Amino acid sequence: MEIYLDNAATTQPATAVLLAMSECSRRCYGNPASWHRLGVEAAKVVERSRQTLAEALGAEPDEIVFTSGGTESNNLAVKGTAWAAGRRGKHIVISAVEHPSVTAAALSLEKLGVRVSLVGVDSEGLVDPAAVARVLTSATILVSVMHANHEIGALEPVQEIGRLCRGRGILFHCDACQSFTKEPLDVAKVPVDLLSVNAHKLHGPKGIGALYVRKGTALAPLFDGGGQEGGRRSGTLNTPAIAGFAAAIEAVDLRAASVMRRLRDRLWDSLRRAVPGIRLNGPRKARLCNNLNVMLPETESKPLLRKLSAAGIYASAGAACSSAKPEPSPVLLAIGLSPQETVRSLRLSLSRWTTQAQVDAAARAIVRLAGGS
Repeated sequence: MEIYLDNAATTQPATAVLLAMSECSRRCYGNPASWHRLGVEAAKVVERSRQTLAEALGAEPDEIVFTSGGTESNNLAVKGTAWAAGRRGKHIVISAVEHPSVTAAALSLEKLGVRVSLVGVDSEGLVDPAAVARVLTSATILVSVMHANHEIGALEPVQEIGRLCRGRGILFHCDACQSFTKEPLDVAKVPVDLLSVNAHKLHGPKGIGALYVRKGTALAPLFDGGGQEGGRRSGTLNTPAIAGFAAAIEAVDLRAASVMRRLRDRLWDSLRRAVPGIRLNGPRKARLCNNLNVMLPETESKPLLRKLSAAGIYASAGAACSSAKPEPSPVLLAIGLSPQETVRSLRLSLSRWTTQAQVDAAARAIVRLAGGS
């Protein structure tokens, strides 16, 4: 039995997604920018999918910009806002636990004279809105704080931070790639101006994402080209992947979050009882429903992951985009772990297809291989 517990990195595409992509590739292969019949049919697929995504977010269809994924969406939000602002403002605020695509994008703007403030987090990885308020200035043009952390699952107080930004006339961007369809987030209720999502974290295809851009938000494009997506994102649209994205959203089971949360807690309880000294990284309550990140008392995660993989159990030590880097996780350092403790941390992330039998088998294997009782 293979057990996949690396769903924070990517998920297995749903059958409905694969069928939608195959059908679209076969029948709607025209360029959606073309005016002939095949192009018009492809454009209809794109616009139906845009409507599906907009409804899932509580947005309007013309506020959705399709991208190649979360990384591009985050770069477009951060850099596009700064480039559009020009000399009106030269200050951006991000949290210390953002995804690298936000952090690196913001720091790259320092070469252009933009000042970047990093707001720290508490021991659970949570941002204090008051700490954000303290660093805001008249030059601040953007605050970027994610909805759910990609490593420790912390659910950030985006409602409060968004309200703070709205009151100061500052744009608020939220990376919701991990939480989209798992945790409630309605842009009609949360004061967010830019929001990043992608498909492959919810059983959709890789290489497709979107950026929600609230009406009236100034945003400069990353790419020069044909002016697709209302001039915000040039390039021929990936119609089959867009169709797959919509199919993934339509296949979401609203009851799955509570099931994942129950199984996640069952996994944690099993490990906590059997491994003396094991610690939870991140919050106990304000946590993404499918995320579990633990620090093992004596076992380094990479050798353990190799042993688990040999046994058909697949997990990770942290963010997949940073796994090739030897440096300790910035997220784990930000919550107070030492460099030695970061290399003993294990991330286990469930999907709506994870079963209780799989959770129990994974717990037994981790306990056995980590030297628990």
